[in-house]
Amino acid sequence: MANSRRAAVKLLTKLDENSAYSNILLDKELDRFKLDERDKHFATALFYGTLERRLTLDRIIDSRLVRRADKLSNEVRNIFRTGIYQLLYMDSVPDHTAVDESVKLVNSKRNPALPGFVNGLLRGFIRDEKPLPKGKSKAEQMMLDYSCPMWLVEKWIGEYGEQTAQKLLSSSLGRAPITARVNSTKTTAAELCKVLESEGVKCESLTLLDSCIKLSGGSPENTKAFKNGLFHVQDISSQLCAAALDAKPGMTVLDICSAPGGKAFTIAELMENNGRLLAFDLHENRVRLIKSGAQRLGLDIIDARANDAKKFSEDMPLADRVLCDVPCSGLGVIRRKPEIKYKSPEEFARLPEIQLDILSMSSRYVKKGGVLIFSTCTLSRAENDEVIDRFLSENEEFSAEPLGGLFGDSCKVSITPDKFDSDGFFIAKLKRNE
Repeated sequence: MANSRRAAVKLLTKLDENSAYSNILLDKELDRFKLDERDKHFATALFYGTLERRLTLDRIIDSRLVRRADKLSNEVRNIFRTGIYQLLYMDSVPDHTAVDESVKLVNSKRNPALPGFVNGLLRGFIRDEKPLPKGKSKAEQMMLDYSCPMWLVEKWIGEYGEQTAQKLLSSSLGRAPITARVNSTKTTAAELCKVLESEGVKCESLTLLDSCIKLSGGSPENTKAFKNGLFHVQDISSQLCAAALDAKPGMTVLDICSAPGGKAFTIAELMENNGRLLAFDLHENRVRLIKSGAQRLGLDIIDARANDAKKFSEDMPLADRVLCDVPCSGLGVIRRKPEIKYKSPEEFARLPEIQLDILSMSSRYVKKGGVLIFSTCTLSRAENDEVIDRFLSENEEFSAEPLGGLFGDSCKVSITPDKFDSDGFFIAKLKRNE
């Protein structure tokens, strides 16, 4: 396991020094450490777990530094973080192993005092019975319990109430389930589950949505079933969003911000691969992702193109359905990308204006009587409800439309992860008046 711990520390340090998404970094870099499957699993668990609990771990580390002015390098701090994470949250790792392996990670050639420093701090933490930090208020305690910055704790309490905020914080920790959409143009959920289980992937049909399955064990995207286009991995909330569009066979549909194309694939399947579906992204390399996915799934109604969503295109056809899944802060997918919660709120300040611009431009492509879906994978009133409210106040030709299905007469909904064990998501449905 020594190399797996070193891999986790190196990747965490690289993440600190580069603005990368954790999942992309892990997928790109983990193989270069040449770990076996068992060690890969351990390194992944240690990497994500330490990242999720970083705020709490740092509070513990800083409280145990003899001199508060001491500055730790990113690598040494990550050695401490992973060591304390193992002591607190990995029951399978004996305390003495967590300490000894952390000491081995220190480069004593640069600073001969470092091994003793690491050993002393970690053993002192064990001697004191591994105390967790205490908050001075309920909000601060929530911050420390769930390793979530105070600005976000206070935001969620203010916007959704304390009870829902607690659920949001709780669900932001731990690994997200893997769900997939069955390619209903090729197979059924029951048939696909048989095939996947024969390839070592556990499969369970979910009653929440037709053609929605939950996967566990094995590597779903390495199966023959995946290569043969029998499914694509997609969270429940995204499948609900695609279903809310209510696209029918023969319709013209636009997916304005489509890449990597998951919602376009589901919509095409719901259309029985009959009609016209234009899927767009700003960048050609991401357009290629849509094209390759559609080809694998055999969905030939999808026409993927490059397009700037903030600029009007005269070449765009008027559509029966338009999906406008805009760029957002991603606060609904923190358990998939824990680094998001450590960003400054100032980084998200311009998003509502960008979202409104894209929504307003997208609305120009909707036929009279047509439907427009606005969606995000965030839980922020400023990026969700307030954008929709402002759009409706400025565009009298549109009105709110019931989402139907699980959401009944609601015209907009914030999906919190506790509802369906899904990503956090927002969906609003609008209709252009006849």
